[in-house]
Amino acid sequence: MAEDKTPEGPAFRMPDPALVTRTMSEVAERGQRIVTDFLKRQSGSATTPDPFNIGGAFLEMTTRLMANPTQLVQAQLGFWQDYLTLWQNTARRMLGEEAAPVIAEDPRDRRFKDEAWRENEVFDFIKQSYLLSARFFQNVVGGVDGLDQKTAQKVDFYTRQFVDAMSPSNFLLTNPEVLRRTAETGGENLLKGLSHLLADLERGKGKLRIRMTDDSKFRIGENIAVTPGKVVYRNDLMQLIQYAPTTETVLKRPLVIFPPWINKFYILDLRPKNSFVRWAVEQGHTVFVVSWVNPDETLAEKGFEDYMREGVYGALEAIERATGEKQVNAIGYCLGGTLLATTLAHMAAKRDTRIKSATYFVTMTDFEEAGELGVFIDEEQLHSLEEKMQQRGYLEGAEMATTFNMLRANDLIWSFVVNNYLMGQEPFPFDLLYWNDDSTRMPAKMHSFYLRRMYQQNDLVKPGAIELLGQKIDLRKIKVPSYLISTREDHIAPWKSTYRATQIYSGPVRFVLAASGHIAGVVNPPDSGKYSHWVNEQLPPDPEQWFKGATELAGSWWPDWHRWVTALGKEQVPARQPGSAALPPIEDAPGSYVKVMATD
Repeated sequence: MAEDKTPEGPAFRMPDPALVTRTMSEVAERGQRIVTDFLKRQSGSATTPDPFNIGGAFLEMTTRLMANPTQLVQAQLGFWQDYLTLWQNTARRMLGEEAAPVIAEDPRDRRFKDEAWRENEVFDFIKQSYLLSARFFQNVVGGVDGLDQKTAQKVDFYTRQFVDAMSPSNFLLTNPEVLRRTAETGGENLLKGLSHLLADLERGKGKLRIRMTDDSKFRIGENIAVTPGKVVYRNDLMQLIQYAPTTETVLKRPLVIFPPWINKFYILDLRPKNSFVRWAVEQGHTVFVVSWVNPDETLAEKGFEDYMREGVYGALEAIERATGEKQVNAIGYCLGGTLLATTLAHMAAKRDTRIKSATYFVTMTDFEEAGELGVFIDEEQLHSLEEKMQQRGYLEGAEMATTFNMLRANDLIWSFVVNNYLMGQEPFPFDLLYWNDDSTRMPAKMHSFYLRRMYQQNDLVKPGAIELLGQKIDLRKIKVPSYLISTREDHIAPWKSTYRATQIYSGPVRFVLAASGHIAGVVNPPDSGKYSHWVNEQLPPDPEQWFKGATELAGSWWPDWHRWVTALGKEQVPARQPGSAALPPIEDAPGSYVKVMATD
């Protein structure tokens, strides 16, 4: 009698009984501890049954859909016609005939990379059934008339979350790659996966915190964030790092970078070969970087004004003490760019001219079309979030990380579920994913202000609607030369939204669009030879018109930025070593603030 085999795979062998026993013992012991920790964390906290306000959005969608049943019937007829064709084609394939697929996956979709999804009739049928169903659901919810934009966006987003979760690649019995590995290992992959699941629940203290990379392979300051420098100043909110020069002379005007405090600054200094910080130093800039604190409950009352005062103004004062220079070039990344623009408007009201140029990395100042993050911004969700922050004094880093991961769920959630729990494999060491998992907390007062006044009410773009540090904020008063770099596939700061700033600032503006997304499009050194960027000297009101008239250039945008910023001031001075007699170094870069984890 022939051995039973899985499709495309070897004979199944029994798992090691000792491993099974050991794993089950661990499940009992560790599971009890996880539940205990989780219940302790829930003690005294309010539980909202629908914190994302999903039910209301889908109820409205269903009501609108039922008002036009013809639309639903037509969609169902089309779906069943496609499904019937799929049945017929599958039957033909099983009889040895050729049959074209009814629907094909996107070539970039890594969920179906295994050949069995195409070569094995059963798995090809499962895959195409899923793709047809996914298209049906998304077309139905996306075609409902009468929904307001925010409700439609929320319904579409959470439908996609459901569709992604139900992919056959996420389940043992419908993933040929997992079945093959289960047969090869005798099920030991599933036992290892269960152990990984327990470890991730322990990391999250009862909440699932999926491990994306082997974090034991990385040490901040040892093999990431290693560009030499010194911390020369610090206060409650930040440490200021001055990097050591590598050239005999440097540009007279220092360069200061304000990264977002939603993430950590070392995305700009991951490795020597892709470090923007190191590259800027090599081009002759005296580089300063703000390293934000990972706040705890003692900083709950720190607001946006404090980030202006202690962050931007604090850095400017420290740089003058360290170098003797009053004027700087400034870069703001994402939320750091929003902070920079807000502070520049404040400085314009006071006639403070210390920042001579501003560069904005993927920065929104007009939040009217905020992309998919907008699905998390409504009154019900903000109220629920503020209740949590009021109890703790901050937004937990894991919650912020989950929000961003949901924007790319297949890549940042489900691929790791399959790899870690079903395949039973260790995650691959990857510095970018280590950084992505190194989340930060957000002070309650600041985060509430940011979400309500900027995301929900879009007040930053309204002249005088926001008053900070005694001045009404009017972005139109910003007259310094501005360089805006956005990325074409950005899911966090959509480029058509960031482009709106070109019509707001009063000074000269250069807008450049890079290929790829929020991180890869920005962190793209010239030596990588990757991607491209688009330039256009004209700035029409319509971003699509700008793109139609733009010229595509191969490679990184970094050299374009360097030419732009040096054209504003080419004077050189002898290279400056970190610190000065007035501002001696405190500790080596990257400092201690960046090493504080959200779980500490």
